[in-house]
Amino acid sequence: MSNPNEAPQPQQPGAQPPQPGNVPPAGYQPPQGYQAPPSYQAPPSYQQPAPGYQQQGQPGQGEGFHFEMPTDGPKNFNDVLPKGGFSGMFKVTGMPTELKVSYWIWLIGGLLALLGGLLGLFGSIVLFTLAPAIAVVVLLLVLIALVVAAAQIVFAMKMKEGKEWARLALTVIAGISLILSIVGGAMANGQSNNWFSFVISLIATVLMWLPNSQAWFKSVKGAV
Repeated sequence: MSNPNEAPQPQQPGAQPPQPGNVPPAGYQPPQGYQAPPSYQAPPSYQQPAPGYQQQGQPGQGEGFHFEMPTDGPKNFNDVLPKGGFSGMFKVTGMPTELKVSYWIWLIGGLLALLGGLLGLFGSIVLFTLAPAIAVVVLLLVLIALVVAAAQIVFAMKMKEGKEWARLALTVIAGISLILSIVGGAMANGQSNNWFSFVISLIATVLMWLPNSQAWFKSVKGAV
């Protein structure tokens, strides 16, 4: 005769597995074929995210270089001129190290090119007494070099102000330096000093597009 107070054993008919949240008694064994309910089941309308999906607010891993055309281009001639004139030419406070090095390369290179252009200008004037036709060509090349050198100095100072269009203009100047190196090397049978100038400008260009420099340009743009 069984005691009515005894709980039915799991093997007996009518035995129910413990409900979620209840602690089963000692020695309890679930019946054959019983599966514990999962802790969470997604609703039928839920869909798995598409491959490559990233939750908003979490930066992607391994983001590559992303180029965007500058939107801060100058609207008039005053926007091209450095703020405060050329008095702040040697002030580089607030810039990351990469941009400081790049700025000094562009500035010193522009000043040296400007000085060389002035010497070439005097030389072309003297050449007029010996070969006027050749002197005209040399004078034209010297004037172009002077304009490029002056523009490089101005663009470097505007780059120091955080202007993305100036950074792009300096990149174009580096491309022009490459073309001059190729042409000069072909005319001098591969022996040309323009390659050294191109390598220096290439280093300055790369420094302007490094991630730390990119972040600085974005911060300056957002602060305006």
